[in-house]
Amino acid sequence: MKAKNYNALPSLARRGSVAGSLLAGTIAALGAVTSAHAQAGSVTIDPIEVGSHTSLGPLKHVKAGVLDVEYAELGPSNGPVVILLHGWPYDINSFNDVAPALAARGYRVLVPYARGYGGTRFLSDSTKRNAEPAALAQDVIDFMDVLKIKRAELAGFDWGARSADIVAALWPERVKALVSVSGYLIGSQEAGRQPLPPAAELQWWYQFYFATDRGLAGYKANTHAFARLIWQLASPQWKFDDATFERSASALDNPDQVALAIHNYRWRLDLAQGEAKYAALEARLAKAPTIAVPTITMEGDANGAPHPPAEAYRGKFTGKYEYRLISGGIGHNLPQEAPQAFAQAVVDADHL
Repeated sequence: MKAKNYNALPSLARRGSVAGSLLAGTIAALGAVTSAHAQAGSVTIDPIEVGSHTSLGPLKHVKAGVLDVEYAELGPSNGPVVILLHGWPYDINSFNDVAPALAARGYRVLVPYARGYGGTRFLSDSTKRNAEPAALAQDVIDFMDVLKIKRAELAGFDWGARSADIVAALWPERVKALVSVSGYLIGSQEAGRQPLPPAAELQWWYQFYFATDRGLAGYKANTHAFARLIWQLASPQWKFDDATFERSASALDNPDQVALAIHNYRWRLDLAQGEAKYAALEARLAKAPTIAVPTITMEGDANGAPHPPAEAYRGKFTGKYEYRLISGGIGHNLPQEAPQAFAQAVVDADHL
């Protein structure tokens, strides 16, 4: 199959080494980078005006696992299910343009607030405010279970991509297809103990900040300002306006946001413990399991956040697979910055 040129692969920031250029010949090793029209049974998403939607409509609530989950639902109730998962410090508004486009194509689109965001709350005050990766992934399974969804396509970025990767790796029977921005993001505390070259460590400055009491106090006192800075650093060419930012920043006013964000990053450095009930899952994740479900991984050509180079994780996807580099100054929040490309990837992954 002839590869489609999504523009030449530029240099990408490496998770474990200084940023370097990916050779053009890497495209073949990454898997087919194809036109959406080339997929059998594929549907082309209509043009999307970026920022044309400012809301996902009335939100719903459901008790799932340890949470009361607030979520948006769009599209026909009997359509194939797509679950869109956001990251930090973002929220469900990252999918304001993506979700309606998918709903218009017949998908039942579910967009839940993760624990610590928006109106999602713990059912009990005594539940540990734990944001280890296995807990966040279990939340997705619990959400699917309570809605009686046996199988769904998962698509996400940042923390959401990690959760989607984990569910696809550990519960492949529940995942029809996967779209993951920045590819394979499954890690472990053991991996987090390994030092990186200085330039790579610099990109994780906020993780070291959060490891301190000063960082905890600073994030608590300046949550919105901190999030805005992360947005700017992670998407240096994205000219978002104040209204766009504030729509998402309000989700960070959740009473558990600070505790969960701090716990997540401290857990990665083995400075905070998880819960025994997730230990078996974390042990499996520490072995870096492969993902066999049909997958499209994506990257923006101007992603300023730490992320692995595409060739580093190609071998972790053993099923049908495509890699797509999205050009045009697209940063870390790919679904909000390039909603057409993200929505098209969801449709195409469904037809791999």
